[in-house]
Amino acid sequence: MSDATFTGWPTTALEWFDELEANNDRTWFQAHRDVYDRDVRGPLVALLAELADEFGDARLSRPNRDTRFSGDKSPYKLQIYARLDGPVGGYYVQLRSEGLFVGGGIYMPERPTLARLREAIADEDSGAELERIVSQLEEDGEELMRDGSLRTAPRGYPIDHPRIELLRLPHLAAGRMHPAGRWLQTRRAKERVVDGWRAVTPLLDWITTHAS
Repeated sequence: MSDATFTGWPTTALEWFDELEANNDRTWFQAHRDVYDRDVRGPLVALLAELADEFGDARLSRPNRDTRFSGDKSPYKLQIYARLDGPVGGYYVQLRSEGLFVGGGIYMPERPTLARLREAIADEDSGAELERIVSQLEEDGEELMRDGSLRTAPRGYPIDHPRIELLRLPHLAAGRMHPAGRWLQTRRAKERVVDGWRAVTPLLDWITTHAS
């Protein structure tokens, strides 16, 4: 992917996103494309190349938004991200002006996959294993993504199930937002990605085992 060494993102990377938000049009983007390629995309490509041996190859996002079904017709994304897909779910990293988000798991799976995950959550043995994984994630400072959770129990499960909070989730993913700081301009950014991905690996392994 890249022969460059990852040294962090320069301050111009976050400034670029702020300026894009104020000038989200093709004219501005094309006039500042060199900054995007050099200071935003370039460091991420270098980082992913360094992580490929341990985590695998990544898919990098395109800067263009899909506006076909959106009321917001702004043509460009205010973030750059990459996904490393496994058998089920995968790792994720995203840079935006607020900082760096690092996480992994499976987000909004299709219904058959979600049904298998819920069966495993409800099972006494595999469900208890997941509880231990989630507990360790939270102890490590990772947050389980709970957006979109059901208000009641999913169909076929009792409201008083001991793992009802996990059964209500529409996905199984966790991560952490690292607010922007000087560390982002150094190789410490790589350390945070590595630590975050290693932290969610047991969750991904559990998902792969029970949803494949």
